[in-house]
Amino acid sequence: MNMKLQVAGIDTGYGRIPVLHGVSMCVAPHEAVAIIGANGAGKSTLVRAVCGLLPLGAGSITKDGREIGAMPAHQRVQQGLGVVLENRNLFGELSVLTNLQAAQHQGARRQVARRFSLDDVIELFPFMHGRLDSAVELLSGGEQQMVAIARALLLQPDLLVMDEPSTGLAPKVLRHIVEATAKLRERGLAILLIEQNVALAAEIADRAYVMSLGRVVQEIQPHEWGRIMENEDLMRAYLGA
Repeated sequence: MNMKLQVAGIDTGYGRIPVLHGVSMCVAPHEAVAIIGANGAGKSTLVRAVCGLLPLGAGSITKDGREIGAMPAHQRVQQGLGVVLENRNLFGELSVLTNLQAAQHQGARRQVARRFSLDDVIELFPFMHGRLDSAVELLSGGEQQMVAIARALLLQPDLLVMDEPSTGLAPKVLRHIVEATAKLRERGLAILLIEQNVALAAEIADRAYVMSLGRVVQEIQPHEWGRIMENEDLMRAYLGA
């Protein structure tokens, strides 16, 4: 079976500074997988490599069996990869609707059956009903995060990558994002979640990879979440908890 995403032995970093060392992981179709680890573990660097913002020094990245490791970021979007980066990269001075329409236009260029419409994402995040004409920069951090996820969905991905979606968000907003993620999974979307909040990762993901110092040091299977979170030595050593 082709993996939705297969990362095989990749090395990458920033200039001459190596960060990732032989990292391998995969996401199966319709699966939710988390990458967890303390700050500085290399989680966000892995995201940047997957979405095409960092070149590979070694290894390969394939999606649905097709090599994408040398593709620029915009071509990876055309391969069905949707990404919500930690800084969100929204157009702050533009309205919510304009941000969404820009993604909707780009998503229409993919030669695939439409997965998400504008009405779909507004239903997923109902606060947008009354805020479509508001400038994004006037929204709260949680509202901006939801707009960023909605925008990524309008690119019509079959794999959604979310980098640290819980950062700085109130528990109520996090609950809404967890519920929205569950609905996305019901629609068959595969998810790669990069997250320092282990409890959140355990709630969303089927399984996880633990990263430390640019390497994958452990894989957590579905039945192992409880044991891992009760292992104080592991939590302290690898997760900073």
